[in-house]
Order: sequence, then structure tokens, then C-alpha cells
Amino acid sequence: MSHADPQQLGIRTRKRLPHWEIEPGVYFVTFRLHDSLPREVARAIEAERENIVATAKQMKRELAAHERRRLTKLFSERIERYLNAGLGACHLKDPRVANSICTALRHFDGQRYELFAWCIMPNHVHVVFQPQPGRDLAGILHAWKSFTAKEANRLLGRVGTFWQREYYDHLIRDERELWRVIEYVRDNPVKAGLKDWHWVEVCSP
Repeated sequence: MSHADPQQLGIRTRKRLPHWEIEPGVYFVTFRLHDSLPREVARAIEAERENIVATAKQMKRELAAHERRRLTKLFSERIERYLNAGLGACHLKDPRVANSICTALRHFDGQRYELFAWCIMPNHVHVVFQPQPGRDLAGILHAWKSFTAKEANRLLGRVGTFWQREYYDHLIRDERELWRVIEYVRDNPVKAGLKDWHWVEVCSP
């Protein structure tokens, strides 16, 4: 993979959290079930995110490197700890639901994106992938979440919100970071104490 050039980065905002995109870019994304975090924890993390972004906006500048690192740590050190605790209904433990998500991820592999690794945890999903030229990150995530939410609700006989609206994405800067993230995704079930977990796959970058 080529290294990400900061001069070519495109910055977009989704809700209040800024995201960095580059074409061609490789991303590590995580999306989670609607009930996977305690409400008070989600509110506290969102407030901290908003504060970081608001400070940069007030000063009419982009986020500084240390601010971007802080946003990343909000996920890696706090959100992920709660997610791995297996909070909420954990609908993704149901093999039928996990299978439907697996099918959705693989469906356009090689056409709209290239998958490098993925893992379906009980209440969240990790994916490492590269969009094909002309395909944007938000569009791919929307397609995954929209299709799988409808299918999961049908399989479970439920209605209502399935996925949390917000998702986490991280632009991978170089090949060393890519392998580190792939190993993290591969090892996530073991570190979370899940035995004989089938819903993880590493492809060849």
C-alpha cells in the first residue's frame, strides 16, 4: 500500500466528528449495536469529542495532531473496553445474524472495495478495507449497515434501531500500521475471552 500523504487528505464531517479520507486509502472501521454502550458512557465520550472539535472550530483551524490522537484514544482505550465487555443484547452472537453480516461484507469484495480483515464481535464489527476508486467510505458503511439492520431485524423478529448511527473510522497511514491493525482485528475475539469464535477472517493485503 502507498503511504498517506497529508497534503492529499480530504476532511469531512459526520455529525460533529471530523474524518480524514484519501483516495486510495485503507481504513479500519468499527460499527456497533445501538445498545452496546451505557447511555451515560456514550454521552460522556460524545461530550469530550464535541469539546475537542469545538475548540478547533473556535480557533478557526484544523485539529492538531495531539487532538487527533486524543480522538483515536477515546475509541481505542475507552469505547473498545466497554464493547469487549459484551454489554447490551449482543444480537451478533446469533449465528444467523453473524452469517448475514459476513455475507454482506463479502458481497462486493473486489468490486466496491477490497477486504483485508474483518471480525464480527457479539455487539460490534471491525473491518479493514480499501474502497475502490470512486467509492466513498460513508456510502460503503451506509450500505453495510442498512442491509444488515433490515436482515437482522427480520431474523430476530424485532423492530427498531439496530446499529448505532455513529461509527469509528481510522485512516491507516502505512504498511506497518496496516499489519498492526490486522493483527488487532484477528486477535480481538481471543482477547475478549471468546472461545472457538468463527466470525473472523484475515485476507492477504
